Amino acid sequence: MLSSQSPRELKLSVHGMNFAAQEWGTSDQLPVLALHGWLDNSASFYALAPRLKNLHIVAVDLAGHGRSDRRPGHMAYTPWDDIYDLFAIADHLGWERFAFLGHSRGAIISTLAAGAFPERILCLGLVEGLLPEAAPAEDAPKQLAKAIDGLRNQKQKSPSVYPDMEVAIKARERGMFPLSYEAAKALTERGVVERSDGFSWSTDPRLLAPSIIRLAREQLAAFVNNINMPTRLLLATEGLPKLYANYLNEVARFPHIGYELLEGGHHLHMEQEVDLVAAKLNEFFAAFIDTESKK
Repeated sequence: MLSSQSPRELKLSVHGMNFAAQEWGTSDQLPVLALHGWLDNSASFYALAPRLKNLHIVAVDLAGHGRSDRRPGHMAYTPWDDIYDLFAIADHLGWERFAFLGHSRGAIISTLAAGAFPERILCLGLVEGLLPEAAPAEDAPKQLAKAIDGLRNQKQKSPSVYPDMEVAIKARERGMFPLSYEAAKALTERGVVERSDGFSWSTDPRLLAPSIIRLAREQLAAFVNNINMPTRLLLATEGLPKLYANYLNEVARFPHIGYELLEGGHHLHMEQEVDLVAAKLNEFFAAFIDTESKK
């Protein structure tokens, strides 16, 4: 079993929504917003966060995930709304400048946010994520139609219900990216709600609908090219580079983004590789802290 240090629970209310978060470290350390992946929650950092040194980590359940509110209305979720939320949360915490630590979709959101507001981001630690898939501009009408059809379909579906927690954990083990029992347990315990007939996911089903719009390759590159802070990207041999044949070539388009390929799967920061991931990130953050202290 992977050891973990118990985090502190936070409740954050910004612009009419309630966000749940978990906190490690103290206010005199480097402030870090930690962002989980799609359909995960802040328990994504249950093993990694306690192994990171001299960081004040606030891992947020993004809107529609974990114990945070779902978005009002009927439209699909977008990273742009998440970015708006995150800067509001940082303001609420009193963080004028801070670092991001993101996994998968959380890493993508971190990249886009840092590209839009580089003056507010100290450094970027990314695990298995940099940019979303690009799409040609001419595909925009088709993409919007797919998103609206997807939202309609999700509205008509009944939620999955599991008779007990163990069955839910086993289902999470067999997700798109397979997980160990311990990793699945951490995500499931924070990601389900109890009902009279068992347990169902707390995740907003609208998150399963396609994106409303996908940016063109040139637009996405503009975000990465606007990143001017220290950045470290950790990728997994059995993760995105395996899923997308051209992934490493796309990352190599941005020589200022330092990346390293590690043995492991998409959730290597939650699995037996966590000690190596922590060592790499501790080295990265320590170098940044040391450089800043000498200024």
